[in-house]
Amino acid sequence: MRNWKITGLIATAVIVVLFPIYLIKATYFDQFGVTSIGDLEPQFVGGHTCIECHKLEYDLWLGSHHDDAMDIATHASVKGDFNNAEFEYNGRIHKFYQRDGKYYVYTDGPAGEMAEFEVKYTFGIEPLQQYLVPFEGGKYQTLALTWDTEKKEWYHMADAVYPGQDIDHSNWLHWTNQAQNWNGMCADCHSTNLKKGYYFKTDNYNTTWSEIDVNCEACHGPGSFHLDWAKLPEMARPQDNNTALIVQTSNIDNIQYVNLCARCHARRSALKDYDFKWHDPLDHMIPELVGEPMYFADGQILEEDYVYGSFTQSKMYMNDVRCNDCHNVHSLKLVKDGNDLCLQCHIADAYDTYDHHFHKYEGEGGDPIVINGRKTYEVGEGALCINCHMSGRYYMGVDYRRDHSFRVPRPDLSDKLSTPNACNHCHADKSSQWAAGFLLEWYGKSIRPHYGTPIAAGHRGEPGAKDKLQSIAVDELYPVIVRATAISLLGDVYTGQCDETLITALYDPEALIRQTAIGSISLSVENIIELLAPLLNDYVKAVRIEAAIKLSLIPQEQIPLKHKKTLEATFNEYRIVMEYSADFAASRHNLGNYYSNRNNPDEALLNYKAAIAIDNEFYPAKVNMAMLYNRLGQNDKAEIVLKDVVKNHPEVPDAFYSLGLLLAEQQKYEEALTYLKKASGLMPYYARVHYNLGLLLNYLGRRTEAGQSLLKAVEIEPDNIDFIYALADFYIKTGNFPRAKIVVEQIIEKYPNLQLGYDLLDVINQDL
Repeated sequence: MRNWKITGLIATAVIVVLFPIYLIKATYFDQFGVTSIGDLEPQFVGGHTCIECHKLEYDLWLGSHHDDAMDIATHASVKGDFNNAEFEYNGRIHKFYQRDGKYYVYTDGPAGEMAEFEVKYTFGIEPLQQYLVPFEGGKYQTLALTWDTEKKEWYHMADAVYPGQDIDHSNWLHWTNQAQNWNGMCADCHSTNLKKGYYFKTDNYNTTWSEIDVNCEACHGPGSFHLDWAKLPEMARPQDNNTALIVQTSNIDNIQYVNLCARCHARRSALKDYDFKWHDPLDHMIPELVGEPMYFADGQILEEDYVYGSFTQSKMYMNDVRCNDCHNVHSLKLVKDGNDLCLQCHIADAYDTYDHHFHKYEGEGGDPIVINGRKTYEVGEGALCINCHMSGRYYMGVDYRRDHSFRVPRPDLSDKLSTPNACNHCHADKSSQWAAGFLLEWYGKSIRPHYGTPIAAGHRGEPGAKDKLQSIAVDELYPVIVRATAISLLGDVYTGQCDETLITALYDPEALIRQTAIGSISLSVENIIELLAPLLNDYVKAVRIEAAIKLSLIPQEQIPLKHKKTLEATFNEYRIVMEYSADFAASRHNLGNYYSNRNNPDEALLNYKAAIAIDNEFYPAKVNMAMLYNRLGQNDKAEIVLKDVVKNHPEVPDAFYSLGLLLAEQQKYEEALTYLKKASGLMPYYARVHYNLGLLLNYLGRRTEAGQSLLKAVEIEPDNIDFIYALADFYIKTGNFPRAKIVVEQIIEKYPNLQLGYDLLDVINQDL
């Protein structure tokens, strides 16, 4: 303030001189901190342009996992032993060597034969480093031969991740096939400004980036406008435009902050190349829900989740904690060591005490605990917060990652839900009952119910889980991702039984809830078109396209004219999204479904076959292709496909059910009976299986079994009029009129306006 009078005239003069420039700048320093001049968009300028003003942040980033996410294979970047090293795997000798300054590996190739491949890039830095090999069509594949940077030895990724499986060159998981393709699987989270450049009609790539690693602009967005802003004199800089950076990382809440990291730190489906201009995460991705098989039933990590799915379940997240409360976002290191990290928020006298954790401190007597022959817990580590509340799992063979759901250990649920717990994670030689006994002794009998219990029951199809899942679905005290998981189960397992709950969810402020509800709601809902049509205009991309694909299931002549234009536009949006990721079986399968729904069987079959060509183990494409063959009257082809599925995927109950129905349609009744019985055993709580089985048994004259199956269907879904009528009809036709009367009276009680019940009662009374 004391210098203001001295500098005021000079500053004013500068502002006057620069005022026309400021007017120009201000035209694009608006939305997201920046708008454009005409068609001008901010450009990527490179992290090196940030050093002059942000050297502290740059130095922290230098050498971080983001910095080393990917690199050209050079003497400085390659950590593995390429000095004529050899590694034996599956009876073959794999070799690593250098020639003319380049790196090579001799290993099994696309045809299964041993061959030489050049290593072009390194991928990651610790605790493992992988290597990328170029293939035709712009593809880069990730070698299964991987360098353990801690043990300093080679290991085979397939052996570590898929033990006991024969991953040969024909398998989707082989390093030369799509599961290990860098362009589609890995690239967008290891480089800056990644453009996948996949052309699905020719199945090739032109993948580009502005910087090979995860640099400043990967998180802050393209920086050209920020550089222009920084060049302005301080008095001329707009103060309300986030310094002209396209991404705001300060003065935002924890949800916004976590969503910035979610683009890479989430297990998700990408909808397009990341362009920074989004309002909701579901504009560019759809996160994996937290149910089986990707997670344990209670939401603990099972497959790789990359943190988002676990963290958004946590009380930390629900109470405004965000990533940079624990991690330095530039170095990625923890901001404090040991329990001091947690004591930023939690009171030491309450939590960092023996009376809370009941474990020895460092220096006290005892022996260390070794897990899986690799991870060692020394005496005193049991007193660390993270070892009770963030137990972890090994991924990629050697990478130990912690569960970020920050949960209370629940050994009492382990046996019920087949879930791990932190106590037995260390005390692996003890039972979960042993651990639960200690928790009861230490903390008393007050044990809160956990959402994992109804979610696990829902996955098993237990009827009793339905009401609890509905409660979770609408209760805003539960994490959004948990509510969405409950909604998904309501649609998948309790089809048509919970539509009122799902209708409510269509109006939820959370995009993930709306998107999941659309996919889960039954088409039989009254006014389904008018319920879903407004969502074609939803401001979130994933919601719009989910509404479109749902409406594609409805005969298009039933769609009112007022919705057709919007629906067609959103169909196109959906198709573009699927073509973007059509290098994967799931998206090709989705395109097959899309074309099948739109009565284009040729395109549908083409895409189903493409999905199977990408991954021969991807059975959903086979099942839906069989359904299409059936619709086209080609039941012989449908039968071949379904028999392939039940042979190679005996764990898939729907395939047995579909095959049983197909064979019954072909009048192969005895064979159909075999598959329907198998399906009923695999899906004991799926009422319609028992219903169809009962009808077939009755047709075959096996009355006792038929009655049992029909009764089972009614017990599972006591309000389903089809099932109740079938049971009543069975009793009438078999002369069991007293039992028939009981069932018909239930129809009248449940459906007093339905004439059918009264007509049946008249028939029964006459016979009685």
